[in-house]
Amino acid sequence: MADRVLAVRGPRSLLRQIREAMAGGGPAQARLDMVVRTIAQSMVAEVCSIYLLRASGDMELFATEGLSPDAVHVTRMKSGEGLVSEIVRLGRPLNLTDAPLHPKFSYRPETGEDPFHAFLGVPLLRGGRPIGALVVQNRTARVYGDDEVEDLQTISMVLAEMVASGELVGLTELQDVELAPHRPERLKGQRFAEGLAFGVAVLHEAPAAPEKLLTDDAAAEEIRLQISLEALRRQIDEMLDGHSLVGVPRDVLETYRMFAADRGWNRGLEEAVRSGLTAEAAVERVRSEQRARLSQARDPYIRERLHDLEDLADRLLRVLAGETPGKRILPENAILIARNLGPAELLEYDRTKLRGLLLEEGSQASHASIVARALGIPCVGRLARLRDRISEGDPVIVDGEQAEAFLRPRADMIESFRARADLRAQRYAEFAKLKDTPAITRDGDKIKLLMNAGLAVDLDNLPQTGAEGIGLFRTEFQFMVAEQMPRLSAQTELYAKVLEAADGKSVVFRTLDLGGDKVLPYIQADREDNPALGWRAIRMGLDRPALLRLQLRALIAAAAGRELRVMFPLVATVEEFRRARAFVDDEVAWARRRGRPAPDPLRVGAMIEAPSLIWHLDALLPMTDFVSVGTNDLMQYLFAADRDNPRVSDRYDPLSPPALRALKAIGDACKESGTPVSVCGELAGRPLEAFALIALGFERLSMPPAGIGPVKRMILSTDREAASKGVAGLLKSGGGSVRNEIETLARKLNVAL
Repeated sequence: MADRVLAVRGPRSLLRQIREAMAGGGPAQARLDMVVRTIAQSMVAEVCSIYLLRASGDMELFATEGLSPDAVHVTRMKSGEGLVSEIVRLGRPLNLTDAPLHPKFSYRPETGEDPFHAFLGVPLLRGGRPIGALVVQNRTARVYGDDEVEDLQTISMVLAEMVASGELVGLTELQDVELAPHRPERLKGQRFAEGLAFGVAVLHEAPAAPEKLLTDDAAAEEIRLQISLEALRRQIDEMLDGHSLVGVPRDVLETYRMFAADRGWNRGLEEAVRSGLTAEAAVERVRSEQRARLSQARDPYIRERLHDLEDLADRLLRVLAGETPGKRILPENAILIARNLGPAELLEYDRTKLRGLLLEEGSQASHASIVARALGIPCVGRLARLRDRISEGDPVIVDGEQAEAFLRPRADMIESFRARADLRAQRYAEFAKLKDTPAITRDGDKIKLLMNAGLAVDLDNLPQTGAEGIGLFRTEFQFMVAEQMPRLSAQTELYAKVLEAADGKSVVFRTLDLGGDKVLPYIQADREDNPALGWRAIRMGLDRPALLRLQLRALIAAAAGRELRVMFPLVATVEEFRRARAFVDDEVAWARRRGRPAPDPLRVGAMIEAPSLIWHLDALLPMTDFVSVGTNDLMQYLFAADRDNPRVSDRYDPLSPPALRALKAIGDACKESGTPVSVCGELAGRPLEAFALIALGFERLSMPPAGIGPVKRMILSTDREAASKGVAGLLKSGGGSVRNEIETLARKLNVAL
C-alpha cells in the first residue's frame, strides 16, 4: 500500500511540495537536491536521480537521493551507454523489475547502486527532445504500475521546464546542457526551387508556449479543455463544409477530424489535466510523448501520422489561446520552416522579407513548390525531423542548388555561402545580358523559349526573362487562393490582365486542372483511393459543364477580339477532346449572338499527359491547333510511379530510353502532321534535359522563369545536328538511364550546361 502513495495523492500534491521546497531559495544545487529528495519520499522510493544530457552526448548525474552524493557531476554515461542513455534514445519510459539484468545496464561503482533492482526511468522532454532522465529505484524487485509511470511523466515534464528556465540548475551548469539544438547541422533533402538564401528561421504557425503549467482547479480546467476540444471539432467541420484554409487537401482535414475525435488522444489530455496540468501544458505533454514515441517508428505511414497529430495539437493550442489565424510579421531575411505548406498559406507571408523555405515534407510538384519557384523563393524539402532540429531565430542557409540546408552554420560556412551567392549573381547577370538575344543554336535553328505562369506576380517576370510568351498559364491558382468560387467578372479580369501584360506575345491558358492533389473546399469531391488516376482535370470539367463553360466564357470575354489560345489538361481519349472543343464552339457562338467579339484567331489545343494518346495521335492531331507535352504527368503515368511519393519518385529517369522514345514519337507525329508542339513540364527548364529535348526535335520549350537564362545559354552553345545524331544513338540503349551518356555528349560538344 505504501508504494501507492503518489498514485492516491496524485502528482499535484508532489508538484506543490516541490514548489514550496524551492520557495526558500538557496543555491541551485541545493534546490535540485531538495527536488529528488521530495520525489523519493512521495513515491516511497529508495533512490531518485536526475540526469541531464550534455552537448557532448553524455548523460551526467546532476542530483540524487539514495545513491552516493560523491557521484553527482562525476558519473557520466556516454551516448548509447547505460539505462539512462537508453531512455533518451527511445524517448519513452523504461520500467524494469531487475535492472542489472538488462543488456544496457552499466555498473558504476562510485554510485553505490548495487542493492537496487527495481528501476523506473522517464525522459525529461522539452519540445519533444529528450534533455535528460528522471529515475526512481527500489531494492525489491517489482514492476511500477501504470499510474506511477503516468505520474512520473507528469512530474518530468514540469521538471524539464524548470531546468530550462534555470529554476533548478544554475546558469553556469546550463551552458553545456543540450536544452535546444545549438550545434551546426547539415541536412540533405530534395530541391523544390532553385536559389540560395541566408536568414533566420521562422517556424510556420508555431504555437505559443504555455506560460502556466499547473492549474489551481483541475475540474474547471477539464471543463475548459472540453469546451476547446468541441470548438476545435467545429472548426474542422467548418473546414470540411467549405471554409477551410485554401489548398489543404480534404483527406488531410478528414484525418484531423478523425484524430480530433480519437478517444486515446482525448483521454490522454483529460488525464493530464486531472493530474494538475493546465490544458496547454497537457497538450504539450501529450505532444511530446507522441513525438518521442512515433518518431522512432520504422513504418513511414506511422511517422506521417505524427505530423497530423502535431498540427492538431497546434490548432488546439490556438483555440485555447483564443487566437484566430492571420498574417505573421516576418523579420528581415526570414527563412520559413514548416512541415508542409499550401500555396495560399505561402502567399499569406510578406514576400519582400521571405528569403527561403525549408520543408519536412512536400514534393517538387506540390503547389507550394510551384508557387515558390514562381516567386523565386529557394526551397528545399524532404528534410527529416527538421522542426525538431531547429529553433525560432536560428541562422539558416538554404541551398536550393545542392538541395541542402545548413542550420546554425559556422562562420566559414557563411563566408563560403556568400562567395557562392556572389558567383550566382554574376551568372544571372550574364543571363540578363542574353535577355534580348534570340535562342538560336550554333547551326542556325531557332528555339522558342516560353514561360510558365499561374499567379499575377508571375507577369512581372515576362519582360525580365526575355521569354517570348507564356506557354502555360495555370488558371487553377486563382481558384486555390480564393475562399469561394471566383465569379465570372473576377476570372475575366485576371485573364484580361494576363493578356495585357503579355503585350501581344502569345499566352496559352490551360483550363482548370483540379482534382488529384488539388482539392478545393467549395467543390464537393468524393475521396478516391487513387486520385492521380481519378476524377480530375478535363474529366471534372466535362462532368461539370457549368464550371468549364463559365471559365471558357471568361476567357472569350477577356480576349475581346484578340488572339486566344486555350488548352485542355490530361486528355486521355480523342472523344474527351472532341467534347471539350464543342464547349468552346458553343461559347463562341453564345458571345456572337450577343454582339460580343469572338477571339481572332482562336487556337484550341490539348496537353499530352496520358500515354494512351501517344498511340492515337493520328486521330487527335487533325482536331487540334497545337499540342503541349506535360512531362510531369506523362512520366509518372508512363512509369506507373507517383512523382509525389518519395519511395518511387526516383525509380525512373526521364533521360532513359523509354521516356526519350515516347517523346520522340510525339515530336515525329506532330512534325508529320504540321501541328505545333511544345514541352511545358519541368524537364524544359533544366539545361541537360532541354539539350536532350532539342536533340529530339522540339523547338518550343515552356519553363519556370528561372530556367530561361540557363537554357538559352545552353542553346547558344549547342550544335543541334551533332546533338541529334548523338542522342539518336542512345535511344536503343538497354540501360535504365542514359543521363551520364547525354551529359558526356554535351561536354564533348562544348555545350554550356
